[in-house]
Amino acid sequence: MPQFHPFKENDEWWGKGFTEWTNVGKAVPNYPGHYQPHCPIHLGYYDLRLPEIMVEQAQMAKAYGIGGFSYYFYWFGGKTLLEHPLEQMLANPDVDMPFCLTWANENWTRRWDGREHDILIGQNHSIEDSVNLLRHVRKYMEDPRYIRIDGKPVFIVYRANIIPDIRETTKAWREEAQRWGEQGLYLVAAQTFDIGDPEKLGFDAAMEFPPQQVQRTDITDEMGVYNPEFTGMIMDYEAVVEAQIQKPEPDYKLFRSSTLSWDNTARNQDAPRIMGRFSIDAYKRWTEQLCNQVLARDKYSANEKIVFINAWNEWAEGTHLEPDQRYGFAYLQATYDALPKKDG
Repeated sequence: MPQFHPFKENDEWWGKGFTEWTNVGKAVPNYPGHYQPHCPIHLGYYDLRLPEIMVEQAQMAKAYGIGGFSYYFYWFGGKTLLEHPLEQMLANPDVDMPFCLTWANENWTRRWDGREHDILIGQNHSIEDSVNLLRHVRKYMEDPRYIRIDGKPVFIVYRANIIPDIRETTKAWREEAQRWGEQGLYLVAAQTFDIGDPEKLGFDAAMEFPPQQVQRTDITDEMGVYNPEFTGMIMDYEAVVEAQIQKPEPDYKLFRSSTLSWDNTARNQDAPRIMGRFSIDAYKRWTEQLCNQVLARDKYSANEKIVFINAWNEWAEGTHLEPDQRYGFAYLQATYDALPKKDG
C-alpha cells in the first residue's frame, strides 16, 4: 500500500499532513482483548517519500521468504494518486524486490467500505481510458523486476466486473501490449464482492482477496463488546481458516490467498469488520496449506505456483506482515516457517 505519505489531495480532503497513520493511531478497543491500536516497530511510522524505507522493506521481506510485492495503483481518467513512492521505487534498483501492480479501479470516496458514497474522485471507465492506463504503466512492466508469468507481465484488477465492456477491454489491453513487443498480458481478477470465474471476464486467472468471499462465523455476541455505538461484526478467524483450507479447487485458475487478523477499526471505529480470536499458529497453518496445495496441482505452471498474502502494510485494516508492538516479527517468522523448503 503506497498511502503512507502526505500528498496534496489528502491535504485538501482530510487536512494538512493527513496520512493513513492518522487513522491507525486513533483507533481504540471495542471489547476486552481487542488489539487496537496497531503500533509499528522497526520502521516506525514511516514516510514513503524516504527512499531508504522501501529499500529496507524489500530487504526485510526477502529475508523472510516473500517473493514479491503487488503494489496498489490508483488511476482516475489520466490522473494518478499515491504514485510518488512507486516512481521512486522504479528509479531505485536498490529496492531489490520483484513486483507487479493491482489497479484499485473503484471510486475514491469518504467511506472505506468499497461502496459508492460521497465520491472525492471518480472513475470514468472506458476502453480508451483503460488503454491509456496501460500505456502509463508500461514503464513499470518493462522494468526487469516486474513479475511475469509465462513471459507475460502480470496485471491485477481489483474490481474487474465494474468495468463496462470488460471483455473488449482485456482484448484491447493484450493488443496494446503486443504492439510494444510483449507476448501479451497475464490478467488476474481479484475476487472482490461477487467476482467468480475470471474467464467470463476475459482474464487468465482469479486471485482470492480475503476477507472478501470467505465463510463467516459471527461471534460478535460472544466477545463482550463495550462500545455502545458498535454496529460492526466480529467473525471467528479460526473458522475462516478451516473453511478456506477445505475450499474445493475450481475449474479455473485461482491464486489462493491468506490474511492476518483483518480489523478495519482504524477506518470505522463503530462499525468495523473484524476477524477475532486471531492466532499466529492458525495463520501459519492457513498459509502452509495453501502453499502445499498449489505445489501439488499440475494445472499450474512453475511460475503460476504463487500464494498471495493480504497484506504487507495494510495497517488501517489490521493486516500487515510488517512487525508491530504486540507480535514483533512473529507474522514474518510464521510466513517463513510456512514456506516449503527446498530440501523437502
